[in-house]
Formats: sequence, structure tokens, C-alpha cells
Amino acid sequence: MNTDKKQKKLMLLGGLRYLLPVIEEAHKLGLHVITVDYLPDNIAHKYSDEYHNVSILDKEAVLKLAQDLEIDGIMSFAVDPGVVAAAYVAEKMGLPFQGSYESVRILQDKALFRRFLTENGFNVPKAKGYNKAEYALKDIDFFNWPVIVKPVDSAGSKGVSRVDSPEDLEKAIEFALSESHSGNFIIEDFLEKAGHSSDTDSFTVDGKLVYCSFSDQRFDEKADNPYTPSAYSWPSTMPEEAQEELTKELQRLMTLLNMKTGIYNIETRLCKNGKPYIMEVSPRGGGNRLAEMLMYASRTPLIANAVKAAVGMSVEDMEMPKYYGHLAEVILHADNDGKFKKIDISDEYKDFVIETDLWVKPGDEVHGFSGANKAIGILVLRFPDSDTLENAMSNISKWCKVIIK
Repeated sequence: MNTDKKQKKLMLLGGLRYLLPVIEEAHKLGLHVITVDYLPDNIAHKYSDEYHNVSILDKEAVLKLAQDLEIDGIMSFAVDPGVVAAAYVAEKMGLPFQGSYESVRILQDKALFRRFLTENGFNVPKAKGYNKAEYALKDIDFFNWPVIVKPVDSAGSKGVSRVDSPEDLEKAIEFALSESHSGNFIIEDFLEKAGHSSDTDSFTVDGKLVYCSFSDQRFDEKADNPYTPSAYSWPSTMPEEAQEELTKELQRLMTLLNMKTGIYNIETRLCKNGKPYIMEVSPRGGGNRLAEMLMYASRTPLIANAVKAAVGMSVEDMEMPKYYGHLAEVILHADNDGKFKKIDISDEYKDFVIETDLWVKPGDEVHGFSGANKAIGILVLRFPDSDTLENAMSNISKWCKVIIK
């Protein structure tokens, strides 16, 4: 590749396979791609132009490397632990990013985010952050049980558990802390959702929410961690009035935090109390290939535009999503530990599969679905109508089986 000094350099934090389409789009734009993390065997490093072994949690080390390399942009696409460091580097070096370091820090810390939502009048579950189990155990009367316990700084539902009674709280806190980078956790009231929650990607340009999507996020109740998403579909079945209110509230949030241009992974839900809630907003592309799925579903080049935004290039004209047909994504995973044998898809559903992305081969060790990092691949499906999609998505285990031995 051309190594002319004028070639722009894009730094990507992390090395997961979800970065591969980002690298591809960056190369199409003629960018020099640098990947960074402390795991040299991660797959994305094989496709980047340059790799450096630096922890993405160490924002000062990442900044020094970025300054030494004179980068033009930085992203932590689908890599939640690196988002704060990316924002820090961008602010120190005057590079484009979705928001300021302080705004991003609020979004990335679940306790700070809940406090911000509360102080600014958003719908929000009763929540409180802690750094020691003993403080939380003294607060059992503060919450409306059941509650959800989770690290303030993890993604992919790692360390998350529902607690129905106070006597089980300490064990859940230990689990949350085992997945926390900062040693902090949050407890919040468990909100009973109405229908499906939403987890999908959106985009702002100069602080305006120009693309706001909603999905139906689904879960495998039999999985080791039943709070790890196992499937998605578009368009969302959330009532239009709830989607409209959430879009307005998300725009209000972006304005309050003075956000700029870029992609976001956003989780929302309508609850049985009739209120819609913003659950999480992260200034990065989502995992599970969500931005790619939206390219299938709405033909919107979110990844290409996210790369352009990261290096200060103008993004293409974007508009609120229009969905073409009925798209679904199944996160392939094993029910328990073992050696992978094959994927068995019933004949009646094979014609709906438009892509099979399998990350393991026969004989590879696989594990129960305790978090998003235990997924072994993805199926992309397109259905002729919403009824066929819903029937398939409600019975995934009957027609899609991961065979292990």
C-alpha cells in the first residue's frame, strides 16, 4: 500500500473480527490502518497495515503511541473497553470524535449515565453505583426487587445477573466485579419490558440524530447467561409512538452532551409501565455485526460513514432508516461446553438464509453462552413477511441446532 506521508492514518483499538469490515472500508478510502491491543493473535491484526501491543485500557499509553504515530483518527468500533481511551486521545490531539472525553465518560459508565439521565428528567430505573459490596448490602431497602446487578463498564452482558431476593445479592456482586475493569458495579430496578427490547446502531451528524434505528432484540432463556442477546430482527415491532418518543429523547441526550458526528450503539426498551427507556448509549459501532445487518436491512453505509467521520471526511447523505423486507440475525452458540461438530438447519428454513458466518471448524472447543464473546458465528436471514420471521425467531432452537460432541 502507498506509504506517502500524506496518507491518513486511522487507529483502531482492539482486534476483534468485528473490525474486519471497518478495515476494509478504511482501505477503500486509502487510509493506513493501525490496530492496537495487548493480544497479538487477534484476527484484525492480520488485516491491518500496522499493529502495536498496547493495552487499550491505558489511555496515556494509547495517547503516547497515537502521538508518536501522528494519527489522523481513532475508533474503538465494537470494542467497548477502548471507547474512553479513544475519546481521550481524540480530545488531546484535536481529532474528530463523537463527543468530548467527559461526555463519553458519562455514556460509558453505567452509574454516571443513570445519574445523568435522572438529573435531566429522562425515564430511568432507580439505580445506584458502588465500589464495595458492603455499601450495596446496606442499601437493600432502597431498591424495588427484583434488581439487575452489572459492572459499570462491561459490554456483551458480561457480569450481568438478575437478583430476586437480597440474600442472593452478594454472589451477584462478586460476579459483576469479576467482569469489571474499574472495580465498580451498579444495581438497578429490573424493568419488565413490553415486547422486545431494542439494540441497534444509530448515527449523528453535527449533533443531529440523522439515523435512528430500532430492532427486536431476542434472548435464549436456556443459555448460561440469559441476558446475552442471541438474535435480532428489523424492523422493530415496538409501537411507533414509543419509537418516536425515544428518538426525541435520544436527540435531547445528544444535545445535552454536545455530541458531534459518528456512530452509536443504542439500547432502548418499552416497559410494561407504559414508559420507554434509554438503557445504554455508546459512541461506537455495536458488536454482533449490527452495522452490517443494517446495511442489509436499510441499505445505509454506516461503517463507511463511521470511518469517514473518524478522519474528518464528509459523510454521505443520511436519512432515517427505511427497511427493505424483514431481516433477522441469529447469534450461533453452543448450549454447553464441548467440541464443535456442525450446524444443522432444517430444510424449511434454508432458503431464508442469505449468509452463514461461522467462526469455528469441526473439532474446535466451544463453550456455553455465558457472554457475547462465546458466540461461534452468525446467520443472516431474510423473510418474506413479518409472520414468517416471528415464527422463525420464536422457535430458533427447533430449526437451528449447534451440534457438539
